[in-house]
Amino acid sequence: MEFVKLTEDEFSEFAKNHPQANFYQTVEWGHLKKSTNWDMHLLGMKDNGEIVAGAMVLSKNTPIKKPMFYSPRGFLIDYKKIDLIKEFSEKIKEYIKSKKGIFLKIDPYVRLQQRDINGNIVEGGYNNFDVVDNLKKIGYKHFGFNLNLEALQPRWLFAIDTKNKTIDELLSKMDRETRRIIKVNERNHIEIREITYDELPKFKDITKHTGDRRNFIDRPLSYYQDMYNSFHDSGILKVLFAELNTTKTIDELTHEKEEFVKDYNDRKNKHDNKIIQMNEKKYEQKQQEVENNIKRLEKKIKEVEDLKEKHGDIITLGGVLFLVYAKEVVALVGGSYKEFMDFQSAYYVYYKMIKYACENNYDWYNFYGITGNFDESNPLYGLYSFKKDFGGEVVELIGEFDLIINKPSYYLYKIAFATYHNLKKLKTKLKK
Repeated sequence: MEFVKLTEDEFSEFAKNHPQANFYQTVEWGHLKKSTNWDMHLLGMKDNGEIVAGAMVLSKNTPIKKPMFYSPRGFLIDYKKIDLIKEFSEKIKEYIKSKKGIFLKIDPYVRLQQRDINGNIVEGGYNNFDVVDNLKKIGYKHFGFNLNLEALQPRWLFAIDTKNKTIDELLSKMDRETRRIIKVNERNHIEIREITYDELPKFKDITKHTGDRRNFIDRPLSYYQDMYNSFHDSGILKVLFAELNTTKTIDELTHEKEEFVKDYNDRKNKHDNKIIQMNEKKYEQKQQEVENNIKRLEKKIKEVEDLKEKHGDIITLGGVLFLVYAKEVVALVGGSYKEFMDFQSAYYVYYKMIKYACENNYDWYNFYGITGNFDESNPLYGLYSFKKDFGGEVVELIGEFDLIINKPSYYLYKIAFATYHNLKKLKTKLKK
């Protein structure tokens, strides 16, 4: 077998068809990271001219003036073939040595063991503990099975299996309240629209408001712009807004109300003039039901009219950035405005993209990160419980590994890294 540097076209073709295909292992992600001073290396193994292993590897200088290397959600390789992993690792190790690198970090897109919607291990389900053991035998240092968000990428995810599924099948498995909210959003005539590059400042405004409310640090606008430039033209990135078109909504609600009024009056006419014989009790019940719907719509029309007066014709309620690649749709980041949280528009955006995944033959809809602590006392439990209400399953990955190239420099780097982060935490505390 031959260790090679792959062209962008070679790697892209190999990566998108690989069983572990993911948006991190793309040329587009490599180009995005260049904007934050990472270098991209496309490395592979060929057997008789055919690529049998590949990795998009990033490198960056460290405080000790030597580079670290990182293959996010890599490698793309058959992890059951220990000889192949060993040979590929040795070749990459030699390559990193030639660049005076300290270590290589990987966090493979490989599931550890099958879990159900509640995070319980599925009896008789798959498990890949042998992959962890094989990597450790080769010389990789495993960072364990963390429960929280300590790693570079989340080890715990929540996903819906959409392969060969219809949206009606998936709706039937969603929590009743989730289905109700989706229906209410439909009745409110919420519209879902893909935005353009020029509208990214509005998306950044949404994520900033959400970050301030939930106490997390948001990315700068430039990051979202760079991400758009890296991924959009490849068809990978979609940013969707949930919007309330107040004029259209008022017109549609008014029309709906008029239909109820017409129905009410028509039934009353037939009853009062004895045009058809009616059961009195059922007549009264039906008229009361229609009256309630008329009152509900009048209230809703007034609410939307007030919103229109205050905010205009189009009101952006929230937005989500999705990455659509290979076999899955990933909901990466999003948020909503506090003022419009009662609309719960995020449910509708996610529903629309779950429907998109079903209709376009994707295998998975990935809600992305959660923690592995499913106790309701967990401060981050809401991150999981919201996603759980859509149905699906907990996904546990095998975790992070370091392949140490230069031991003295590696431990010096670890000390420098810890010192930097402690100073950063202290600085944040002093600002409060």
